[in-house]
Amino acid sequence: MYGRYSRQLGEFAKLEGLKAQEKKRLKEEKARKRDLRGYQGKIAKFIAYLWKHTFARLGEDWVFLTLLGVIMAVLSFIMDRGISMCNNARLWLYKDLTSHPAAQYTAWVTLPVCLVLFSAGFVQLVAPQAIGSGIPEMKTILRGVALKEYLTFRTLIAKIVGLTAVLGSGMPLGKEGPFVHIASISATLLSKLVTGFQGIYENESRITEMLAAACACGVASCFAAPVGGKYVI
Repeated sequence: MYGRYSRQLGEFAKLEGLKAQEKKRLKEEKARKRDLRGYQGKIAKFIAYLWKHTFARLGEDWVFLTLLGVIMAVLSFIMDRGISMCNNARLWLYKDLTSHPAAQYTAWVTLPVCLVLFSAGFVQLVAPQAIGSGIPEMKTILRGVALKEYLTFRTLIAKIVGLTAVLGSGMPLGKEGPFVHIASISATLLSKLVTGFQGIYENESRITEMLAAACACGVASCFAAPVGGKYVI
């Protein structure tokens, strides 16, 4: 009788010990989850603060115009470098063939012709909407007329590559008109990105204001005259 009671008491003590361990484990797990929720709350607050003071401000006018100015400055620098490389290549060929006048003349004439043909073919294949100056079309768009596929990424690529090749050939063409078009395309693409953060540019009047500012930015970046750009427009 005593032995059986001892065995039952031992089993009871073992069960109680297991229950105590399980309670302790559950308590520690709850404490870890509570600490984790605290850390997650702090991380969420930090991300919300970071978003509020960085990406959420992309919809503000001054941030939008600053980004547009930086983008146009970078594009202008890249195009100027490309034009300079084409001109330097032409001069290098001319100087390298000094002892062969016929080859020198052929190189001097052939390279610009090839660049012009490449520019015309590239624009025609990629985006025919990139043909022309850009200012008359932008005036039409600012008056409320929608031109199909005139402010797309394909047109931007065609305009940049075509203009770089043509100016690199040495043709006496200005880039203020095409830069107005390039700035307008850049502003349109940027506004589509900004709309995801703040929907003010879904308004038709704001789009018109944005395009007018882009035209001024294009002229300003072309002539390196930030104040004079708005007077031209």
